[in-house]
Amino acid sequence: MTAFTGVILAGGQGSRMGGQDKGLLELQGQPLYQHVLQRLVPQVNIVLISANRNIDRYQASGCLVVTDSMPDYPGPLAGILSGLQNSKTEWVAFCACDTPWLPEDFVARLWQQRGDAPAVWVRSTLRDHPALALINRSLANDLEAWLLRGERRLMQFLREHGGHAVTFADPESAFRNINTPEDLVNEEDH
Repeated sequence: MTAFTGVILAGGQGSRMGGQDKGLLELQGQPLYQHVLQRLVPQVNIVLISANRNIDRYQASGCLVVTDSMPDYPGPLAGILSGLQNSKTEWVAFCACDTPWLPEDFVARLWQQRGDAPAVWVRSTLRDHPALALINRSLANDLEAWLLRGERRLMQFLREHGGHAVTFADPESAFRNINTPEDLVNEEDH
């Protein structure tokens, strides 16, 4: 049986949220990242949280918190790099802290449809979601080199390293992420 590490990406600057730490914003009475954590825990063996501020609040979840190994918030790829570098398992499942309705079997479905690829990500009916991905730890060194060159495009990195999308026919709402205060208000109404 393959073991998986799950990583919740919560290390962004929250620029579209007025600089607030998006993972800690409340939805239905609990922080956004907690919704993701509840859906991710049954799918993996251990969960790490990639965060760059409010570390103590994330640690209160009981999860190990890892910070970017690169300065200046270089984006989700930096959180993915830290997750890969800190994983004790060969395979790491990533999800953003702002996708509270994540399918409860997304890791298994990515695993079953990855073929020989070292990385796969979710494609919904409308678009790709490269931050919802399953990535082999062997890509860590290449990813670090990519970031050091100033590259920031996640999907391009995954494609250039043999990855492919896995199509999910779930309702689009399963992959909806909360990027703005308006999105948060809209989700409260659901």
